[in-house]
Amino acid sequence: MLLCPGMIKTRFAPSPTGELHIGGVRSALFVYLFAKSKGGDFLLRIDDTDRERYVEGSVERIIESLNWLGIVPDNLDNLVVQSERKELYHKYAKQLLDQGDAYICTCSKEQLEKDKEEQVANKLPPMYSGRCRESNIRLEDVKEGEYVIRMKMPKGEIIKFHDLIRGDIEFDSSLIDDQVLIKSDGFPTYHLATVIDDHLMEISHIIRAEEWLSSTPKHLVLFRMLGWEAPEIAHLSQVLNKDKKKLSKRDGAASVIEYKKLGFLPEALRNFIVLLGWHPKDETEVFETMDSIIGAFEFERIQKAGAVFDMDKLNWFNRHYIANVLSLEELTERAREFVPSEWSLTQEIMASVRSRLDKLSDLKEMISFFFELPEYAADDLYWKETKTAKENLEAVLEKISALPESGFSKTAIEEINGIVPSDKKGEWLWPLRVALSGKRVSPSPFEIIAGLSKEETLRRIRLGIEKL
Repeated sequence: MLLCPGMIKTRFAPSPTGELHIGGVRSALFVYLFAKSKGGDFLLRIDDTDRERYVEGSVERIIESLNWLGIVPDNLDNLVVQSERKELYHKYAKQLLDQGDAYICTCSKEQLEKDKEEQVANKLPPMYSGRCRESNIRLEDVKEGEYVIRMKMPKGEIIKFHDLIRGDIEFDSSLIDDQVLIKSDGFPTYHLATVIDDHLMEISHIIRAEEWLSSTPKHLVLFRMLGWEAPEIAHLSQVLNKDKKKLSKRDGAASVIEYKKLGFLPEALRNFIVLLGWHPKDETEVFETMDSIIGAFEFERIQKAGAVFDMDKLNWFNRHYIANVLSLEELTERAREFVPSEWSLTQEIMASVRSRLDKLSDLKEMISFFFELPEYAADDLYWKETKTAKENLEAVLEKISALPESGFSKTAIEEINGIVPSDKKGEWLWPLRVALSGKRVSPSPFEIIAGLSKEETLRRIRLGIEKL
């Protein structure tokens, strides 16, 4: 049963072991949307107890990725960072030891590996043998770094819970390992730290990836051992490639920062991601604002099956947002970081290419001719088999040479249209477009003129005439 609005509190708890990728940000978005659609809080926690895999700077990039996509945590000024809470976790580990719900294990890595090999040879599931389970070793009898603390998983019990996405699930506790709670380096494992933090942060709903499903019975037992009520739990399906296999970088599992650098718009990426495993009541595909997504979001419409990542669909969303959603002013402003700073990127130039632009990183090559006319062959100026390119360019040059600088592009376009026969547009506009762009594939000559000055327009037409 869901809690009343105002009592909802969710968390996204990434490990800072690298960049935030599509699967992680999809989880973050669904956690955020659930909270906000219920009037609740969305919190960020940094689960950094795996110090061997910690990557410097990854916390900052995780926050940058979330903020860029508009998935803004409510506690940015007061993040819970697990590596700063060791004493707290040891306090509760000591409580579990005192209760008899945990024990000290001094087995060496070599012994554990030997036990595992024997289990595999005997076709048994590899898990801790329980060698130290009844040894009653005390903390004062062991040296730091020479032991771990394990939970004493009850045996012969069926652990049941209701997953908000997958329904009723049960596990046989006899098949579940005695999980390490405190490692030999003194840091807690994910399992102990997440249970303690979820309780102390008053998390009402845990929504996470399905990879943690097998850990859930351990967490539920820990909640019970500590005398706490467990939150509601849901596990999101995996993001898959088109072959229904785990998504790889080749298929599109790039980091959010990589997509940002490639020139994908955050609104387009967010719109694409929210449809990975969720669909609204109607056929709506485009959600231009976060508020519109929140308004349509119903957690019950999340799918159990894996979500298929389709790069073509992501490109479609990005093209749509570039061409139709962002204002020309906003689009031009965002695009400036993708072209050399010395280029004067105008709205007129942006307007000439936006309908053909897949992503902003393609912009530099697409508009470079506005700033430096490339070399081209005289033959490129001819339309099919016609040989009238020179005389047509001369007529255009004469017509627009006397025009004033003020309002040049508008009046030039009118003048050119006035002399171009409707049945011979190719003969006239093809050589003009090539002369202005130096390319056989480019915007129309009118769009190019709108982005050039009068002086540069005339200079390029004269260069074209000289080639013929």
